Amino acid sequence: MTVDQRPPDTPEAPDAAPEPVPAAPAGPAGPVPRQIKLVLGVLLVAAFVMILNETVMGVALPPLMEEFSLSAATVQWLTTAFMLTMAVVIPMTGLVLQRFTTRTVFIASLGLFTAGTVLAAAAPVFPVLVAARVIQASGTAVMLPLLMTTVMTFIPADRRGRTIGLITIVIAVAPALGPTFSGFILSQLNWRFMFIAVLPIAAVGLVLGAVLIKNLAEPRQVKFDLLSALLSAVAFGGLIYGLSSFGESAAGAHTPVPPLAAVGAGALSLALFVLRQLRLQRTGSPLMDLRAFRSRPFTVGVIMLLVTMAALFGSLILLPIYLQNVLGLTTLETGLVVLPGGLAMGLTGPVVGRLFDRFGPRPLVIPGAFGVASALGLMTMLDQDSPTWFVVVIHVAMSLSMSLLMTPLMTSSLGSLSPELYSHGSAIVSTLQQVAGAAGTALFITLMTTGAAASLEGGSDRIAAEAAGIHQAFLWGAGMALVSVAASFLVRKPDTPTGEAVMSH
Repeated sequence: MTVDQRPPDTPEAPDAAPEPVPAAPAGPAGPVPRQIKLVLGVLLVAAFVMILNETVMGVALPPLMEEFSLSAATVQWLTTAFMLTMAVVIPMTGLVLQRFTTRTVFIASLGLFTAGTVLAAAAPVFPVLVAARVIQASGTAVMLPLLMTTVMTFIPADRRGRTIGLITIVIAVAPALGPTFSGFILSQLNWRFMFIAVLPIAAVGLVLGAVLIKNLAEPRQVKFDLLSALLSAVAFGGLIYGLSSFGESAAGAHTPVPPLAAVGAGALSLALFVLRQLRLQRTGSPLMDLRAFRSRPFTVGVIMLLVTMAALFGSLILLPIYLQNVLGLTTLETGLVVLPGGLAMGLTGPVVGRLFDRFGPRPLVIPGAFGVASALGLMTMLDQDSPTWFVVVIHVAMSLSMSLLMTPLMTSSLGSLSPELYSHGSAIVSTLQQVAGAAGTALFITLMTTGAAASLEGGSDRIAAEAAGIHQAFLWGAGMALVSVAASFLVRKPDTPTGEAVMSH
């Protein structure tokens, strides 16, 4: 079931690419080449636009529920379909980044995103809007691993913390601006202008990338295992679909495939996928190299990231619903409430990166885990009488705690791997983050729906019932975060892999 084919964009062709830039050594090194800085700059701009796009939908969910006459469990598919697509495509990025040049991957990625943005702006009905989000996600899925693999390959080990800290600014400020950006647009214009406004930035990024990005490394001949790709799609797609369907079922909606059946099929396919990858590690090229899990820092970091992302995505999808449906805030006011937290996370990114380079992950990760758990615990106190400033304070505290977690966990996890596993490690982390995000979103929506339904049966009015459901969801989120607190004591600074980086990307 393998296909061994040379990509059309091979370096044998005359003038196909300049001499590849050598990978960074594991230890201290000289200045980062200007070409690498240029590529990272363009990649960051593209990532900013894509992450901004991913977060603009949060504030827009209540208006879309009203316009399309949809329940919260159904409209969440705008978020879930995005993550579902990411989870299906990302496992293949380790292979893609090895077979094709940096320039080819960038153009294909941002090109898909731009096409999806055009379709979303013109979508006449809700299913078309969901399809547009799927196309956007297909491009986003490739861009994020490309960015992280470029950093891990070409940035010296002693500078990765501060570099990923700078990336954190973009990754954190984009979600912070997303709700405010969409809230402002929705207060003045139709929801379609959320996509129309993003389109020129995406188009400019695509042109700049096509002109400025050169090929950093030679693509190499690797095998593509079709069976692994199919098992991966069914595994991660089934798990996320099933988990998301629980939310719809809780709201009383009919689902084409029973949630338990989808989760069961996904779990079975995941087991077969793991067995297939273990076999291909001995006989060929695995789609996702699971040898990364032999590294304890990588495994512990991934577990913490999964729990944290599940709690984070679940809380982020509930906050706009709480602020608008319970407190009665407008879309613009909702965006302004979550803006300070995102900005705080972005501005502390470089500081956290430098602290990581100096002290390692543990002094940052332990207080960060406690902070996230405490913030989610405080969210359980929110009700229809809570002041807006209290929500802002909690969200800022949670965002600062997330800043202490994300950069150290990402850097220490991937930095513990040998260079030939960078692309696979990045794909593993990105894939599992999407699964965790979808699981958290589905769990929180399900808990909110069931809690609200029980409260209504008990005689509460709609607002009080919805507040009770949100309280129940945040209570579970705080419990999940305690797992991350326990795991934080196991985090340690990884040993720097020995030897020069072998270019396999």
